[in-house]
Amino acid sequence: MRIDEATDAATSTPAPGSHRPRHVGLIMDGNRRWARSHGLADVSLGHQAGAEHLSNVLAWLSARGIEHASVYVLSAVNIRRRGPVELRALFRLIENVIPARVLASEQWRLHISGNLDLLPKRTREALMDAVETTQDRPRHLTLAICYDAHADILGAVRRAVVDLPVGDVDALSVDLISQHLPGGPAKEIDLIIRTGGDNRASGFFPWQSTSAELHVASCSWPDFSEHDLDSALAHYDAVISANT
Repeated sequence: MRIDEATDAATSTPAPGSHRPRHVGLIMDGNRRWARSHGLADVSLGHQAGAEHLSNVLAWLSARGIEHASVYVLSAVNIRRRGPVELRALFRLIENVIPARVLASEQWRLHISGNLDLLPKRTREALMDAVETTQDRPRHLTLAICYDAHADILGAVRRAVVDLPVGDVDALSVDLISQHLPGGPAKEIDLIIRTGGDNRASGFFPWQSTSAELHVASCSWPDFSEHDLDSALAHYDAVISANT
């Protein structure tokens, strides 16, 4: 390669860190394992540590200029599989801790995706109050609570069909369905970070994450650190740079 060719190649190669995801998805896995690893018989203490840790991660995302985040809190399947004692503890956290952490952030506007009818009335009302209170904030946080991926997509298709001109099914499009999905304005997720070491997406916003990069952190969610976040962002940057 000539010197001028090498110079041109170096000039055209994006600098490390130049690719930053616009929308980050977070699968908060490992709370129960974290509790057991710390000798805690009550796994709800792991869920509590995880819920409280959300505010730290939101602050780190804000500091890095990321304006859209989606977080897996509780699936509809979890509600069917967990025992009543653990569910009551989860509902208390969703009612008391998570809205308080989002409100305290002063940055994030809350959106909810999921069937909130599966929640107790007080829990549902606490979430909707937080949604209402945060409407004017600049960043967008979507929480998947009582979430079912099939129901999420089916609901969006139904709403999109209702808005079609009568009989014009050809007007139904991917973009139109995406516009009718719950959540913030940026639907497409660029990077999914899953803690807990499991290398799977577990039905996390499949429509929105068809092009997302998946980064798996071996640590449990309560131990997820600012360094772990930077490692995930560096992974994303390296993958996108290699394919640009």
